[in-house]
Amino acid sequence: MCTLVFAWQVFADASLVAAANRDEAFDRPSRPPETFGDGPRILAPRDEDAGGTWIGVNDQGVFVAITNRWTGQQRVGDRSRGLLVRECLEQGSAEEAVRYVERDLDERVYEGFNLAVADANSALFLEYDERVQIRNFDPGVHVVGNTGADGHYEIPEEPPRLRDAAERQAENVDRLQTVLQPEPGEDAAAWLDRAAGTIRDHEFGVCIHGDGFGTRSSSLVSISADGIEYRYADGPPCETDYSRVESDL
Repeated sequence: MCTLVFAWQVFADASLVAAANRDEAFDRPSRPPETFGDGPRILAPRDEDAGGTWIGVNDQGVFVAITNRWTGQQRVGDRSRGLLVRECLEQGSAEEAVRYVERDLDERVYEGFNLAVADANSALFLEYDERVQIRNFDPGVHVVGNTGADGHYEIPEEPPRLRDAAERQAENVDRLQTVLQPEPGEDAAAWLDRAAGTIRDHEFGVCIHGDGFGTRSSSLVSISADGIEYRYADGPPCETDYSRVESDL
């Protein structure tokens, strides 16, 4: 998944609302979101190659999403990053999930990633390449892409093609964060609909169509006192409608 926008502790009617596009090779098989696990129960799509996921939420209200991290370096991981996301979703809180990742990174190597983890009490951002950096998100609107989040970017110098793509994506992230600031009187549902409009709009550059690679799916997640709602577009959101996912969460 390459673009995540979310509002945490912004609206009275939802602790978190998130919209995310997943960019992936067209021939990599995946399953739409479903509920699984014994405790906590998890609602997430699944990568059928490795069995992990790129985004999800559990019945404790823990939300987890990951993007690749562009570093310009060839880094071979021991295992799929999606498995780490799945294991984060097995934790009881956002803090526990990040502590789990820290312990896991002492033992294993992954390709670079940006990881966002949030629940009702905390929201954290973990950047991983040669080193691990963790910081807290303040209440507000946040945007995560392959280069980083919220104006804090790592732009690789080489190769030039990747540098140019990273600079464009950083600009896209800045634009999304600007236009998705809450409007007067806006509630969580209205903001999420607006966020969905931006990530399907090619003007913002985060719904992409390439040769064998592009935006494969899109997710809309809302966590509130009334429960968890997940809507999913099983295809590029510019041409695929979102459907409500039924679950027992």
